[in-house]
Amino acid sequence: MAPPLTVDFHAHAQSPKAAELIAGAPNAPRADPNPHNEHLQATRYRAAFEDIAVRMQTMDRQRIDIQVVSPAPIYAYWADHDLSPRIAAASNEHVAEVCARHPDRLVGLGHVSLQFPDLAAQQVDEVMDSLGLKGVEIGTRAEDVDLDDPRLDPFWAAAQARRAPVFIHPAGTTLGKRVAKYYLTNVIGNPLDTTIALTNLIFGGVLERFPELRIVAAHGGGYLPSYFSRSHHGYEVRPELRTVSHPPLHYLRRMTVDNLVYEPEYLAHIVNVIGSSQVVLGTDYPFDMGQDNPVDLLEAAGLSSSDVQRIKADNALRLLGISS
Repeated sequence: MAPPLTVDFHAHAQSPKAAELIAGAPNAPRADPNPHNEHLQATRYRAAFEDIAVRMQTMDRQRIDIQVVSPAPIYAYWADHDLSPRIAAASNEHVAEVCARHPDRLVGLGHVSLQFPDLAAQQVDEVMDSLGLKGVEIGTRAEDVDLDDPRLDPFWAAAQARRAPVFIHPAGTTLGKRVAKYYLTNVIGNPLDTTIALTNLIFGGVLERFPELRIVAAHGGGYLPSYFSRSHHGYEVRPELRTVSHPPLHYLRRMTVDNLVYEPEYLAHIVNVIGSSQVVLGTDYPFDMGQDNPVDLLEAAGLSSSDVQRIKADNALRLLGISS
């Protein structure tokens, strides 16, 4: 009998062509708040992105059988209707090429032009039908448009229709100068942006309008599962939060988060809040704010063997539509 699989839902690749298109755009923001841009220029990450053998060796060391590869989170939602699909295509074609090197161990997610919701809806079909990717990755907002904005409904409708997992990964923060030092843009800003995005999905009614959406959030869902009792209390006492038909926990437990929280006690708390059926493994390969030991973390969390198996592989395979 073969040993159970392990699936890392959170790993990245970076397209050189997409990076060139972004760097060469005259309207590209010069003060980019995305902390991953610094990493992408660092020599120490180049081999991890470019050398497939390094990726395979890392997966073996981490005890990962299958890695879900998404483009590095540089979404360029500022790009116009001509440039944006070219950036997305370059990113998606690169992910498909990486996955084609080891199709038994690598599956991919693609980028979409979320700032153009009708185009993004078309791109969901394109990445899945033409490139064989399993879903898409999006940011926590499209420039000034939050994820609960009704203008994004064509994208959500397409993702739901295709049963495509939508991996929500932050790309910087709107906190500005308050997190400009100590690398707080990433340490605090990224998980806070995810917290805001998921909260908007809940109270903005997106999960009510699209009940079959497959949402997966990076970095343990930000801070939301850690202090979700405050959201619940707000729903009980504040009329502004009575925007949905069910208590907020109903919607939180329909989202999935990765286990990128570094310590087993935090993982155990997340599982207690949202359930073992809603957690997957995540490394954030190859970035230093990721974790190199997702399976060790899981096995140290004091969970039942059935819960461990769900988080190791079963939940991810279900989301991806892959038979075990």
